[in-house]
Amino acid sequence: MRTALVIGTGLIGTSVALALAGRGVTVHLRDHDPTRARTAAALGAGTDAEPGGPVDLAVVAVPPTHVAATLAALMRAGAARGYLDVASVKGGPRRELVALGADLGAYIGTHPMAGKERSGPLAGTADLFEGRPWVLTPTRDTDTEVLNLALELVALCRAVPVVMDADAHDRAVALVSHTPQLVSSMVAARLEEADETAVRLCGQGIRDVTRIAASDPAMWVEILSANPGPVADVLAGIAADLAETVESLRGLQSADDEKRRGGAAGIEDVLRRGNAGRVRVPGKHGAAPAAYEIVAVHVSDQPGELARIFADAGRAGVNVEDVRIEHATGQQAGLVQVMVEPAAAPVLAAALRERGWSIRQ
Repeated sequence: MRTALVIGTGLIGTSVALALAGRGVTVHLRDHDPTRARTAAALGAGTDAEPGGPVDLAVVAVPPTHVAATLAALMRAGAARGYLDVASVKGGPRRELVALGADLGAYIGTHPMAGKERSGPLAGTADLFEGRPWVLTPTRDTDTEVLNLALELVALCRAVPVVMDADAHDRAVALVSHTPQLVSSMVAARLEEADETAVRLCGQGIRDVTRIAASDPAMWVEILSANPGPVADVLAGIAADLAETVESLRGLQSADDEKRRGGAAGIEDVLRRGNAGRVRVPGKHGAAPAAYEIVAVHVSDQPGELARIFADAGRAGVNVEDVRIEHATGQQAGLVQVMVEPAAAPVLAAALRERGWSIRQ
């Protein structure tokens, strides 16, 4: 691939363009808002000048409801040898393309499983897709050349290709992406009118659950409008669990011993099923989830503290697998939870103590 045209310079489009430009591809940028295209170009994502002829690959990074019309217009203009989109739903745009009479041989639907709470070109990074799954949804009509161009794009972005049926993809993202967004937003919405004293008690748990609730509502309305049925199906299952959980909690309030036992059993059941589901979430680099030990380190809120911990871990020969930070309420301090292989935990704890760190027992 030598040339590409990226239509839509938001987070995903700009990140694709940055990755391609950084690996020697001549990238042309186009957006309904020329200012956004100029911003992406200024970041090094390519040029906002129109290409002089057909490019090798056109990448459509627009909201799902505009994907089919944008692709059809590009195809009519002969803008590229191959066309793909990066929208988060796949079945709907493909069916719309069929209705528009577009050439499905020149097109493949794709979806990089990466993102941020922030949007727009300034949020784009060339490494956004590194090591992340990138779904490809070829059909029997897809030309081999177009599939190869898509695979080359995924390789240049250093992502991991995953081939799926379009409708199976939409059901999958309803479960692992779209529904979690709504559930996170619904939990965060409980905080809007909460007493300030209650909000001040927020800890890492509520931060974890509500992190993605900071996402752009307009963007999510576009996404959910393109995949409402599968998301509603998943939410219906959650609603059934919620109804049973509410009933179990009411049982725990009862003066009747049998109702309290039933309530406790119901709560334990949903928690155990949660444990079983959480275990299935892929671990580091997409491998099977691993059990890590936590070494909890007290730190002051000063520049360079995290770097010092990582450097001291490196000197001890310990690889940090993951890290979380809990900020102390009302204090310029916090707790860094360093996750390591179980055998390395005592080694790291001893090394950090030796270097003056305070370790929580």
